[in-house]
Amino acid sequence: MNTTYTDAELAELDRIARRIDIDAPAERVWDLVVRPGWYINDGEVDPAPDLRHEGDVTVVRHPALGEFRFRTVELDKPRYAAFHWIGTPYRDESSPSTLVEFWIDERDGAGVTLRVVESGFSGLSADPAAWLKEREGNDKGWLAELQAAKAFAEKSAAARTTRS
Repeated sequence: MNTTYTDAELAELDRIARRIDIDAPAERVWDLVVRPGWYINDGEVDPAPDLRHEGDVTVVRHPALGEFRFRTVELDKPRYAAFHWIGTPYRDESSPSTLVEFWIDERDGAGVTLRVVESGFSGLSADPAAWLKEREGNDKGWLAELQAAKAFAEKSAAARTTRS
């Protein structure tokens, strides 16, 4: 990587913060975000993912991308969920990990704002070029994943309203 960053810039780049408004109840969005690794997909949330549990670790298996491992840090229904992303096909469970946090904030009127912060990229490698590359992929990925969450939650909320 040819770009040189100051320490302050690297500190700012250590995290990704995104948000999206979703026209669905907090409980419906909670049902999604409480599921570790729901964002391992091909642009559409899998309603029946391939999950298994190994003690306190949840393993998400994607047919094309491989296995991803998550450890639940905290759940505060229906407002906050946090997970350590402890293993990927490129990083094993003994390697440093990022922290993925979700907040569900009710909006005036209807729906919620879903916020995500992924932090700890600088701990993934002593070489800033290496962790910045991983961060770049996730930065783009969170934009797509929040759109997928919105589509999933709003579709599910609409289906429940239609059945009622």
